[in-house]
Amino acid sequence: MRNSKIKKKRPLGLLLVKIFIFTLCISSLVQAAVGQATVVRGENESTLLLQQISQIRSHNKKLKLENKNLQSGIIKKEASYKEKMANTKIAYLTFDDGPSENTVEILRILKQYDVKATFFVNGHPNYSYLYKQISDEGHLLANHTYSHEYKDIYNSPDNFKNDTEKLDRYLTSVTGKEPNYILRFPGGSNNTISNNFGGNEIMTSVIKEMNASGYKYFDWNVDSTDASTYCQDRNKIVQAVLSESSQTKHAIILMHDLAPKITTVQALPEIIEGLKNQGFIFDVLSKKAYAPQFTVVK
Repeated sequence: MRNSKIKKKRPLGLLLVKIFIFTLCISSLVQAAVGQATVVRGENESTLLLQQISQIRSHNKKLKLENKNLQSGIIKKEASYKEKMANTKIAYLTFDDGPSENTVEILRILKQYDVKATFFVNGHPNYSYLYKQISDEGHLLANHTYSHEYKDIYNSPDNFKNDTEKLDRYLTSVTGKEPNYILRFPGGSNNTISNNFGGNEIMTSVIKEMNASGYKYFDWNVDSTDASTYCQDRNKIVQAVLSESSQTKHAIILMHDLAPKITTVQALPEIIEGLKNQGFIFDVLSKKAYAPQFTVVK
């Protein structure tokens, strides 16, 4: 009886072993299949990635070519623009020493003729509203020092710079606009009155200091002569501006915005009309504009 029981148990054990081996085989096959699928998927992903890289490279190459063509076009247009501007007659109306009680009328005339001008202003807090009006109407507010006091500003380069920066800060506080670093020296860059306060080399030192501080200074090549006398004859102002402007393509015209200069205001319409008849267009000064400089210091 015992041997019979043992013989019956053996087939069951063998079956379990077979089942175990079969399970291992199935597991191995599944793992192999998963591994193969992973490899295939990896190969597919690698192929897709290579295709994307190739597309990106092709796109970058196309962008570089387009950028090169665009830069070439810009350079050609800039060269063409510079050539046209060099041959274009441009008048820059500039008014020194304001604002004043004449500023409103000057602005009215400029608006009537749709002309923009440059105002080299000083610090006149009583006319604070006029700085903003000048700026808001599209004209340029440029620096002519805050005080315009020769004995103070031309005492030393530091004094001049401090006074100039004081006006910059004031204009920013009134208009909300940052400084444009466009400057005109009181009396011009070649004035000799400054020698009385800072010595014979004061203008050279001041110009060096302001150049180093990033300012571009403008003298003038057309003098309206309105500063020659207390109140110049209106016809002389018109004649001086139109005569001198006819000798240049870029006319930087010196006028003054001061209370006594009524005839300057009266002459303005005829000046604008006369310049237009000569073929001039009008613009405000900028760092790119032609700058006549009586004294050049490197």
